[in-house]
Amino acid sequence: MPRARGYVLVVRPEPGLSATIAAAQEIGLNAIGYPLSEIRPLDWECPDPGAIDALLIGSANAIRHGGEALERLKDKPVYAVGETTADAAREAGFEIAGVGSGGLQKVLDAIPAPARLLRIAGAEHVPLLPPAGVHIHTVIAYENVALELPEPLRPLHDLGLTVLLHSGAAAEQFDRESRRLALQRDRIELAVIGPRVASSAGKGWRAIHVSPAPNDRALLEMVGNLCL
Repeated sequence: MPRARGYVLVVRPEPGLSATIAAAQEIGLNAIGYPLSEIRPLDWECPDPGAIDALLIGSANAIRHGGEALERLKDKPVYAVGETTADAAREAGFEIAGVGSGGLQKVLDAIPAPARLLRIAGAEHVPLLPPAGVHIHTVIAYENVALELPEPLRPLHDLGLTVLLHSGAAAEQFDRESRRLALQRDRIELAVIGPRVASSAGKGWRAIHVSPAPNDRALLEMVGNLCL
């Protein structure tokens, strides 16, 4: 497969970083990676399992970092934001009740009432509007801790660079780091997984491209079409 022009920088935390780089290389992109954040678990208290009908999961990190409290909920079905999250839940022993493809709100809208849901989320999470008859209790199981780009990556703008951004937090951190390292923003393009991420990325970039669907495959295919 021919190699794409320029480089693609992946800045999401592990294990997503390695997965995205591998997928990018499979379609011929010159992918490099450095995480701008890392996921750290937080202690959380499990509510009474008898008061919960199902789990609402917007990230595989909720499963990976759910800890001991998650063990009390293994008999609860999971509504997952996408296939990656659903796969993580299956591997952890959960039954999957539903899988979305267009964001967690759409998953929520499709859940029949009445329903009592436990949302296991990160410290940064999108607000949701539950439909009538659906109650959500939210717990915070992990946080995304910002990291700095190392000084040797200062000449990023000389690479013909497209930066992949998978979250609003990543967009804000790359915005800060580009200013700290005095990167030439007008020589860098951003490829973001959704409009909310684009709105967090700041201004002055050569271009901001929004993925046609909020998943890694659609994002990479878009970048592949831009770079070839």
